[in-house]
Amino acid sequence: MPHKIFLFKVAFSIFGVQSPAFAQLTGRDGLRDIEACLHSHREKLYRIGFRGKISRSTLSDANRKRNFLIYQDFGLHLISRARNLYRDEPFALDLDQAVFALDSTTIDLCLSVFPWAHFRKTKAAIKAHTLLDLRGSIPSFISLTTGKVHDVMALDWIPLAPGSILTMDRAYNDFGRLYRIHSIPAFFVICAKKNLQYRRIKTYRKSDKAAGVGSDQLIRLTGVRTAEAYPEQLRRITFVDLKRNKRFVFLTNNLILPAVIIAEIYRQRWQIELFFKWIKQHLKIKSFYGNSANAVKTQIWIAISTCLVIAITKKELTISEVSLHTFLHILEVNMFEQRPINK
Repeated sequence: MPHKIFLFKVAFSIFGVQSPAFAQLTGRDGLRDIEACLHSHREKLYRIGFRGKISRSTLSDANRKRNFLIYQDFGLHLISRARNLYRDEPFALDLDQAVFALDSTTIDLCLSVFPWAHFRKTKAAIKAHTLLDLRGSIPSFISLTTGKVHDVMALDWIPLAPGSILTMDRAYNDFGRLYRIHSIPAFFVICAKKNLQYRRIKTYRKSDKAAGVGSDQLIRLTGVRTAEAYPEQLRRITFVDLKRNKRFVFLTNNLILPAVIIAEIYRQRWQIELFFKWIKQHLKIKSFYGNSANAVKTQIWIAISTCLVIAITKKELTISEVSLHTFLHILEVNMFEQRPINK
């Protein structure tokens, strides 16, 4: 039997995360629940890498003592592997460049239980800043912070290759950081803020109202700080989504692609919203098995790794007839079976 068939079991066994991975795949609610369910399968535990009895005290100690960076490194390794597998996936646009979306999702926490994650007056939260490769909807980079960390800070951390395209919402309007992207050189597509101060240099291309393009201009920023932060020309595009009758104003440093393509790149941002929705619906990150920052970050990274291992396994076994969601449920009810996953 090919070793790939047990990829998800082997990967978690090597990194000592069988119990939390089991909890992710089967939706267990707490350490006592994990202990009871594993005990009910005690004669089959060896099949997924367990070598002895698992107690909740052992799990609690691991949550407290084992540094979450171990799981972060494991997750980043899986991200690299998954991206290589999905890099030839079809994309809505015929572009040679890699296209990424950057956004964050907030996971709400109870302030009295997680005081280290203080966010607002009566709330606590942790943020997952995510760079999503839109070709295959695979995360390229993830960073976990407390909810207080502003989204725009992620522009200091994300890895971008020269020539790649990054699309973001208006929360990332920081022209000093955008100029660093321009200097890589990489491209960005972002929604402009309403109070943008600028001077039109010339009309770049004629409007095409039938396609939704109202104007396409070359501009220079004229704000005291913004002009200094971004000294080069920018392209300003007004676009109306004819289906929703909604107007957008885009800023980009890409002077080559047609305006309708720039608008479509921004529209593809919806993929990262779907990714966040999928993660929150199908993985165990609404309640946590420990209260410390280390325990919470460990659980989130194991959730991400679970998702990635499933995606890798599905791709390597060329299982195309079922969705990732359905495949997750197939694994859930076959965790202890010794038969090929793809049968």
